[in-house]
Amino acid sequence: MVLSTTLQSTLLRHQRSIDAALRATLNKVASESGVAALDAYYGQMRYHLGWVDAQLTPTRSNPGKLLRPTLLLLAYEAAGAWGLTDGTTITDDSYLQRALAAAVSVELTHNFSLIHDDIEDGDTERRHRPTMWTIWGVPQAINTGDGMFGLARFALWGVLENGVEGDIAAHLGAILDRTVLEIAEGQYLDISFEQRQDISVSMYIDMISRKTAALMRCSAEMGAMIGTRDKGTIQRLASFGQAIGVAFQVRDDLLGVWASAAELGKTQAGDIYRRKKSLPILHALEHANPQDLQTLQAIYQQTDPVGSEQVAQVLAIFERTQTQAYCRTFLQKYCDAAYEALNNIPPISSSVATRAIEDMRTMVQFVETVAH
Repeated sequence: MVLSTTLQSTLLRHQRSIDAALRATLNKVASESGVAALDAYYGQMRYHLGWVDAQLTPTRSNPGKLLRPTLLLLAYEAAGAWGLTDGTTITDDSYLQRALAAAVSVELTHNFSLIHDDIEDGDTERRHRPTMWTIWGVPQAINTGDGMFGLARFALWGVLENGVEGDIAAHLGAILDRTVLEIAEGQYLDISFEQRQDISVSMYIDMISRKTAALMRCSAEMGAMIGTRDKGTIQRLASFGQAIGVAFQVRDDLLGVWASAAELGKTQAGDIYRRKKSLPILHALEHANPQDLQTLQAIYQQTDPVGSEQVAQVLAIFERTQTQAYCRTFLQKYCDAAYEALNNIPPISSSVATRAIEDMRTMVQFVETVAH
């Protein structure tokens, strides 16, 4: 994902705090194991997170965008950061401590799912490095992913050490557990769709709402819950997370077909070459004339690699079915829903909350550019 300068600034604002909390959490659990043979096990987790190389030597690698923990902290701030107002003296980011354990938890949850996704999809590279399973094998990668999920769940209880009340902590755990189940449901649907020819647009949206948007909603909802007890604020921020989660995926679907190689950093029309059943093809299948439908079905069911002439055929059919316009309108609808959620958050007398809401607007604006 090529990020705009403004979104990069938003994601960098809390990056140091999130990274430090992640490292402290993993280092603490690793040191408490008391077994030297487990150093390599936790080293595999560090490798996936980009902290060490394949020899487990410290390195500087792409740590990922940290989008979900950043969203959690922004929602925490937007909700009031548990009574933070302009009358409160702020000298550092210590006010974030109340929410950092939850931020660590959602980032570890995201990464455990990526470890398993790489195995299930047979992906050999992530963030321009070999995936974990290609180095240590599938059994160890599965086990390390399981361990990272356990660590994510264990890390969440750190909120109790930072002033979060027990009933709120329990509710956070329930939200996270529900979300992990939804992610697994979404992955099941995604894998099952590969062998089916009857996938509708509505089925696809339901799938990405579970696989992709659920953890975004979870992040925003958990952050809001740590920041306030106002149910309206929590609900609106959760709605924002859901809407922006779907919007990010639809943005990727648009770019996967129509972005230039320079914009995407990948093969132009790559989703067509891969025969990916994303929103554009599903819309076209529902709206193509009989002859075009037959062409699409033949291309997407063939065993031979898709050629450039066939890609041109698919793009021409997309033009006739006005698929790009449909996807842009669909994306705009979810961007509008995200804006609406932000606009209806009760105002808080806090420059921190104001900045957080503006940072979340920046996320929407970044996604929205593809809709025009």
